[in-house]
Parts: sequence; C-alpha cells; structure tokens
Amino acid sequence: MEFPRISRLPPYVFNIVGELKQQARARGEDIIDFGMGNPDQPTPKHIVDKLTETVQRDDTHRYSQSKGIPRLRRAIARWYKNRFDVDLDPEKEAIVTIGSKEGLAHLALATMGPGDAVLVPNPSYPIHPYGFVIAGADIRHIPLGEDTDAFFTELEKAILDSWPRPKMLVLNFPGNPTSQCVELDFFEKVIAIAREHKIWVVQDIAYADIVFDGYKAPSILQVPGAKEVAVEFFSLSKSYNMPGWRVGFCCGNAELIAALARIKSYLDYGTFTPIQVAAIAALEGDQGCVDEIRAMYQSRRDVLCRGLDSIGWDVTPPKATMFVWAKIPEHYRHLGSLEFSKKLLLEAKVAVSPGLGFGHYGDEYVRFALIENEHRTRQAIRGIKAMFRKDGLILD
Repeated sequence: MEFPRISRLPPYVFNIVGELKQQARARGEDIIDFGMGNPDQPTPKHIVDKLTETVQRDDTHRYSQSKGIPRLRRAIARWYKNRFDVDLDPEKEAIVTIGSKEGLAHLALATMGPGDAVLVPNPSYPIHPYGFVIAGADIRHIPLGEDTDAFFTELEKAILDSWPRPKMLVLNFPGNPTSQCVELDFFEKVIAIAREHKIWVVQDIAYADIVFDGYKAPSILQVPGAKEVAVEFFSLSKSYNMPGWRVGFCCGNAELIAALARIKSYLDYGTFTPIQVAAIAALEGDQGCVDEIRAMYQSRRDVLCRGLDSIGWDVTPPKATMFVWAKIPEHYRHLGSLEFSKKLLLEAKVAVSPGLGFGHYGDEYVRFALIENEHRTRQAIRGIKAMFRKDGLILD
C-alpha cells in the first residue's frame, strides 16, 4: 500500500548517522554529538517557576485557544515593538504556534495545494521545503551561497521561468544550516520582488537572539509594506532554552495569520496554558538569561572554530545561530557529506549532520551544532586530529 504524501518525501538521511550513533553507543563508545540542534542547558529558573506556579491553578488545565491566549499575543506584539519598532495588532497579526515547525507546516497546509509552487533556498532546514511538499505543492530550489546578488538573480529567474507562477517564498535568516546572515536591505529587495510578482513571503527568524560580534538580526517586518505580503516565525526554543516546551509564534500579514488560525482551529487546541503563561514570563522578564545563552554559544563557537583551524580544517566562524557550517576538507570532499559524516563518527567518534540532508547544494558541507561544552569540544578536536593524522593530513 502506498501513501501519496509520504511517498513524496525523500529518505531522511539524518537517520543513517543516527542509527550508526546508537550502534556505537551500544558498543560503549563515547560519541561527541554535534548532530541535532537541541539545546543542552536547562530553561531559566524564572520561566520554570512561572510554569510551576501556573500549573497549580485549577483554572489552567482546560482546553486553551488554538491561536494563543490574548495575554501572550499582546506580549508578542510588545516584543516586536521593543525589539524591532514594529507595530502589530495582537488580534489579527499574531498567532501562537506549537513551536515554529508546527506553524510552518500548518501554514503550508492552509495555503498551498497540488499545482502550487513554492520557492525555497537550497540548502535549507528540512521543514521549509518539505512542509510544503506534504501539503502537495511543488518546490523550486534557489541555490543559496555567500553571494546574495547571485541569489536574487536565481530568484528572479525562477519566478519568470515557472508556470504557474510561484505563490510563496520561504526564507530563514540567520540561517539553519548555513548560519548565513543578511542586513535589512536584503529584505527590502525581497519585499519589492514579492510585491511586484504577488508572492507571499514566509521568514523564519528562530535565531534572532543567537548573534555574535556585534551583529544584529533584522526582522523582515521592519520593511515598509512588508505586512502586505509577509509573515515571520519565531521560536522560544533557542533564545530561552525551551526546545521541549514547543512554543513559538507567527506575526505579520493578517490574511496569512487568519488562514493559519482557521486550520489550527480544526487541528489543535493550542499549547498548554501554563506553557503560554511561562512564555509571557520569558518575553517580558529579565533578558539577562538570553545574554548568557548567547555568550555560551559564542564561547563554544570560538573553541570549535579555533580548534578546527588549528588542525588544518579551515572554517568561517558564524555571525549568528548555534551552528558551524563547515566545508569538508578537500582531501575528503569526494566522499560526499554522508560518507564523510560516517567516517567522522566511526573513526573520530564525532557526530555531525551531513549537508546533503539540507539539500543537494549542501553536499560539500557538514553542520556542527554547538551543543557540546568546551571540554567535550576540545576532545572532539583531538579525535578529528587523530583521524587526519592517520590519513596523512597531519605530519608530526
């Protein structure tokens, strides 16, 4: 028996490395795991305290609202005003999601169907293209490299060469997996193109707070007229160490927000109310915890990048995100990212994500997630160095 939606999805290559990792651990091997972008630190205490306080109340255990409690939507609007000087109507231009991944997938189901085309950068985080594939839409991949002028050339070409014309463009800056960053003028060009060609824009700003070296991530909603065509997703997972809590939000164009709200009203009753109340505490409380989380990732980034550079693996330290997007050393590049990831796991005892899992144009890269502490990271560098030495790349 064949299931049409499932049959459109490619094999999940991360599972291959994941199974090898489990087998190695079953053998008693210590695997240093940079694979999944899953924050390893606890949620800040004041957020947990608000959850535990709220969960004790008798009135917080009933069904919630699928679009989020009003108090949280107002907090989201204030967060955008304080952070980006963007005005939002919390009733019509903001909706709470069960993490941004759920929101993206349900927005795709609400707005797209067979015969519709979506423009997605390649490489990209899997939900960005495949949420729309599950909805039945067709994907037009736009190669994404360091040259943003080339990206816009490919974007315009894809719009003009596609029929029917694409309905939506999905973006993610700062980006996962590439950690690529843009300035506000990039979004200004995107909005101009989208308005000209009547294309919706979905931007994922999950890593807005995980920024380094003075970089500040802009919001696409800062662009005048952006709310005519665009929405933006944010998740509390990374900024506040809340990945398992599954809470995020989508803001911007009222028509897209209404479409997402309508489909969610059929599918869920929203995030558990105490979690939403705790999310208010996160957004409105002391942001010193965000600064601490940011500093932690910067320290881990520096140890990893300097360590890799010291053994001859040249990498560019990212300006944002909790990832390092590392081009495979030339000696191993012929293996491709999946086989190289297997080799790192088996010989260096280091797990990474193969770039192929993020799209064809990622196959010369692997992604390190900064989820191991500095001590473990230095241990990983020693393991990779030993593999390089065995393969003749390092001569002592």
